[in-house]
Amino acid sequence: MSTYDVAIIGGGPAGLTAAAELAHNSALNVVVLERESEAGGIPRHSDHPGYGIRDMKTFISGPAYARRLVREATAAGAKIRTATMVTDWAGERSLELTSPAGREQLDARAVVLATGARERARQARLIPGDRPGGVYTTGQLQNTVHLQHRSVGKRAVVVGAELVSYSAVLTLKHAGCETALMTSEYPSAESYAIFNLAGRTPLMNVEVATTTRVVRIIGRGTVVGVEIENTRTGRRSIVACDTVVFTGDWIPDHELARAAGLDMDPKSLGPLVDTALRTSREGVFAIGNLLHPVDTADIAALDGR
Repeated sequence: MSTYDVAIIGGGPAGLTAAAELAHNSALNVVVLERESEAGGIPRHSDHPGYGIRDMKTFISGPAYARRLVREATAAGAKIRTATMVTDWAGERSLELTSPAGREQLDARAVVLATGARERARQARLIPGDRPGGVYTTGQLQNTVHLQHRSVGKRAVVVGAELVSYSAVLTLKHAGCETALMTSEYPSAESYAIFNLAGRTPLMNVEVATTTRVVRIIGRGTVVGVEIENTRTGRRSIVACDTVVFTGDWIPDHELARAAGLDMDPKSLGPLVDTALRTSREGVFAIGNLLHPVDTADIAALDGR
């Protein structure tokens, strides 16, 4: 058993920034619990510029941003434990942990939930068809390309037109994969206008099919195409591709919040908090994209601060 003043669950931008602020110039004993092998969250494998604008007043790549967050939290005196999964609650502010060292219990005076959000995968969207290889979320794609340095296909369809969707396009381009089409179920792309404009430049050169949804994935061993439908006209067609990337459509990683019996927001699906980010359990706080999926990394970081 170990004891800390503050235990922060999640080593992404919100959790690391909160740790740096809490540990800096204070006597607080702060630990960050991160289930991945390295801390930094989604930016760690998002290898393109655009990070740190609001919180650090800079413009750097995702991995550089993640490394800087880790350095600042560590320099402030916070302890970062990686490969450590919080599996359950052992009390009001006691946590059950599993790591390569085994199982243990951690007690804290305060617990900060910074578990973030995840994209809904193809299974959660209930899209029928075959079950071939070559189907990813953005996170899986970037992990495959930037961390595992593995190849993907040559022609992709990106489902979604959010900010993260353009991040997927850049990753595909880095891997030598052309984006044949980006689809959005909305009348216009969901991302900022500047990114929609950038998508039409030679840098990306992406066609966006609006009011369009993917209704079937085709392919046995690997993807050979997707069937799409215009939701306004009902017209269907098949787009040839060997890669499909499901982007956005975020859901909070709220399992621990639900396991604690916290009051939940039926709209965001994250825990309810007051203006001080306190949940319905005394001493338990929630921050970042667990509360409002999904904001950019720097906004999540400011929430943590």
